[in-house]
Amino acid sequence: MHAPHSYKPTDAAGKLAKGFLRNPLTPILGIFLLIIGYIALMLMPREENPQMVVSGSTVIVALPGATASEVENVIVKPLERKLKEIKGIEHIYGMAMDNVAVINAAFYIGEAKEDSNLKIYDKIMQNMSILPKGAMQPIIKPLDIDVDIPIVSVAFYSNNPKMDPTVLYDHVKEIQHHINGLPNVAVTDIKGAKKHQYNVLVDMNRLSGYNLSLGQIVMATQSLAYNVPEIKGKTQDNKIVMIGVRNAIESVEDVGNIIVAQYGGSAIYLRDVATITSGSDIQNFKSALVSAKEDQTFSPLKDQITLTVSKLQGTNAVNIADAVKEELEKYKEQMKAEGINYVITRNDGERANEAVNELVFHLLLSIVIIAILLIFVLGWRESLIVTFTVPAILAITLFIAYLTGQTVNRITLFAFLLSLGLLVDAAIIVIENIHRHFHAPDAHERDADELMIEATDEIGAPTNIATLAIILTMVPMAFVGQMMGQFMKPIPANVPVALIASLFVAYIFTPYLAVRLLKKPAPHGESH
Repeated sequence: MHAPHSYKPTDAAGKLAKGFLRNPLTPILGIFLLIIGYIALMLMPREENPQMVVSGSTVIVALPGATASEVENVIVKPLERKLKEIKGIEHIYGMAMDNVAVINAAFYIGEAKEDSNLKIYDKIMQNMSILPKGAMQPIIKPLDIDVDIPIVSVAFYSNNPKMDPTVLYDHVKEIQHHINGLPNVAVTDIKGAKKHQYNVLVDMNRLSGYNLSLGQIVMATQSLAYNVPEIKGKTQDNKIVMIGVRNAIESVEDVGNIIVAQYGGSAIYLRDVATITSGSDIQNFKSALVSAKEDQTFSPLKDQITLTVSKLQGTNAVNIADAVKEELEKYKEQMKAEGINYVITRNDGERANEAVNELVFHLLLSIVIIAILLIFVLGWRESLIVTFTVPAILAITLFIAYLTGQTVNRITLFAFLLSLGLLVDAAIIVIENIHRHFHAPDAHERDADELMIEATDEIGAPTNIATLAIILTMVPMAFVGQMMGQFMKPIPANVPVALIASLFVAYIFTPYLAVRLLKKPAPHGESH
């Protein structure tokens, strides 16, 4: 039986120690904290860098037939003036070209994305009357850093140089469709592809013989297809690669049977003035090459198609990258049989996981170093008590970070590493005072529980003030603006939480563990 407690604690520290010292729920609370911390670490989205809130919009206004200087005067300058009226805009960049105006509006970093996009849309719609007659409906394209920057890029290439580039495109298109259906995948895009197209090679001699113009050919073809690219003036053997018609017709014959004009009472068909072939978009002069490592050597450069995958904001880059890799594995054998290979050229999920795991390892290493140092200073029992408090504090901080929608990234873990030295302060102060009380001359005459409560209560007020002072040094960091403020936000968000958690853990668990692990030294001439 323990003697009744005669010491009345005056500080919250002593009251917490008294409440939890003999409470059977204390160990359950300790285990519960460690479990929720581990679950939070596993569930929290992992990223390499913290989420940035970057907002802005591009406004595109077409004015067919206008020169660049006309576009500048009647569209770009008036719209720039109007957009400057919007609060929160940092920069406006206007570009005037023949037939079209492009105005980019960039907001200050940290401005809410949805609100910013809405402000731009509102302002443009309110000022439609200032646009000149003939101007087309403005296209407003918001910037989305999460969608616009891919987390995974996959380069597909063929080992067979004779393979039609459109066959490779068809395979990648099929895979893209399935990857787009994966959870939390926002956007997939294919770059560098050669797409199916009917190519119309116009014979200029025949055209002049029938007294026809290229414009008539374009008009006739446009009546049949919904997607006609612009005319390219590349001549070869007195022919022009004029237009490509995609996805609208079944065969070369269908294109050749387009009637382009009437001449001498009979119809002139497109086949009479042009050669029509089914192939790829030959007026697309862009290409990308890849060289992959095979058997310790790099293969020769080959044409490639890149599939990019972007994720939704606040989702786990690691899980999405793994899901994409798993999906690609399903098609690996089928593609290999057809001579198609792929190489993952970008994987932010893998990099994020490596960065997080490395910092978690350093975090554990730091805890071990603290434990070893404390063994030399206080003793192994005291060291063990302080070492337990660190994972418990980090568990609380991680769980609160998870509840507030944060992600695990390099800066979040840096915040934990930064606060690690501060976290053990409260526990060390408590254990050191308990140690002092246990070794006092009259310690053997007093009840151990009473000593614990008194030792904890004594240091409560100064420890609280010291911790508050450290928290206040972190607060100004929350008010840093722009890119640096966004980047460093996890530090003022997590360090104060960790420090407050360190006080509660020190006052609850340190006395609880100390009364069970520490032994009062025996008085002189007696055994305890």
